[in-house]
Amino acid sequence: MQHLHTPTKKQLPAKAERHKLFGSVPPGEKTKPENKADMADLQNTKKNFLFHIDAVGIANVKHPIQVISNTSPAMQTTIGTFEFTSSIQQDSKGTNMSRFTEQLDMYHKNGFTVSVQSLQTFVAELAERLKQDDAKVKVTFPWFFERSGPASGMTGLNHADASLEVSYHKETGFRTTAKLSGTVTTLCPCSKEISEYSAHNQRGIVSMEVQLTDAFNEDVQDWKEALLEAAESNASARIHPVLKRPDEKMVTETAYENPRFVEDMVRLVAADLYELDYVEKFTVSCSNQESIHLHDAVATLSYDKRDEME
Repeated sequence: MQHLHTPTKKQLPAKAERHKLFGSVPPGEKTKPENKADMADLQNTKKNFLFHIDAVGIANVKHPIQVISNTSPAMQTTIGTFEFTSSIQQDSKGTNMSRFTEQLDMYHKNGFTVSVQSLQTFVAELAERLKQDDAKVKVTFPWFFERSGPASGMTGLNHADASLEVSYHKETGFRTTAKLSGTVTTLCPCSKEISEYSAHNQRGIVSMEVQLTDAFNEDVQDWKEALLEAAESNASARIHPVLKRPDEKMVTETAYENPRFVEDMVRLVAADLYELDYVEKFTVSCSNQESIHLHDAVATLSYDKRDEME
């Protein structure tokens, strides 16, 4: 005969007792001030602290932002990863960390659209808030753009990794650097040359870093679109989120007609960046994730147009 077992419900101690069981203790005697005005401010201590610090602040701060784009979607909400820093003099112990996030929250509540102009305003206000001569802000974010199939016209969203970095000093002004990493298809020229038919291809990552001139005007130019076009237009073929068979045929044939080594890529992209009047200095690199090797093929090229004026 089978005996049915009736489970017995656990009798747990009260929550306060459970906390005590796992190490919680009663609050100790409070002797230090509770009002901010009465509290010690160690970070504002003035002494000889041995060295000037180039940059101190906070990093890996994730926050929702808005981004404007010339390509669809024209206005998009994405996630920005921020880094905020400033220098501190030898006679200052530290910076006021809370002021970085305090200002970010203030901008967010007013609708923070990330742009060169908004970051310049942000970083100048940040330096003033920190009572420092300089400050720097960097934000990295995924940027989305619509891409149509070359034959079907069917659309989907691709993305590239973008970032803006703005440095400010009250004596020298602003320095603005933009970065973008885009994904392309590259087909091996050597494989095409030596093979009776076909050629191996791979996914390539083209990364560009450009220093923008003071004359850069976001109302006229979209740096994200320009850098993406520099990468994609010089590749063997573009990457597409949606491909029907007629699209795939066109992409495959386009890649075969435009073979590229990593060396070819960095030189061709550099030529496009060189022709952008609002870019004064740039670095371009390409990394091919080789389909017939376990290693990647890489190349990097840097150029400063200001050297031509010397």
